[in-house]
Amino acid sequence: MSPSPEKSSEDFTAGSTIDNEFSAEERALLLALAHDAIAFALTSQQISLEALSTHLAETRGVFTTLYLRGQLRGCVGYALPITSLFHAVIETARGAAFDDPRFSPVTADELPELKVSLSVLSPLKPIQPDEVEIGRHGLLVTMGQRRGLLLPQVPLEHGWDRIQFLEQTCRKAGLPQDSWEKGATLEAFTAEVFGED
Repeated sequence: MSPSPEKSSEDFTAGSTIDNEFSAEERALLLALAHDAIAFALTSQQISLEALSTHLAETRGVFTTLYLRGQLRGCVGYALPITSLFHAVIETARGAAFDDPRFSPVTADELPELKVSLSVLSPLKPIQPDEVEIGRHGLLVTMGQRRGLLLPQVPLEHGWDRIQFLEQTCRKAGLPQDSWEKGATLEAFTAEVFGED
């Protein structure tokens, strides 16, 4: 299944792949916003968005990952920058909690133990295959109507080299593994990943 430019599911572990762009205060605010989005969705309340900085209003892609007692509980993200970062965090947190097809919806009883990790993506940029750096770049492969995305952490988790990373991203898109050599478009991004221990 290829991810859409909107919500897609992904697995990854926490760890920053770029220098910190976001201050400790901004990180804490975004993590709290993710929690609030889930809690308020369960009670049909509205989230207050007052006093958010211009920086957090920038249009960015983001993945929200939820953990419960150390186990993956849901992950949904926007690979492409389609809305402001704070709105994307709200939407992907709700998506991870309630719309990840791999899991049942999060319950109110689980809220106190739920941990959040955010992966904020840089803008996408075209990249040549030999420029891909394992552990730094995430990849988006596009050919025709098919697209596949893997975050920078994924090849590290699996011990893949650059060629395997390219092949597996093609596979994620539902394309032949050698499509990166046969006309598929390659775009790269970095991610700043932070969460709760």
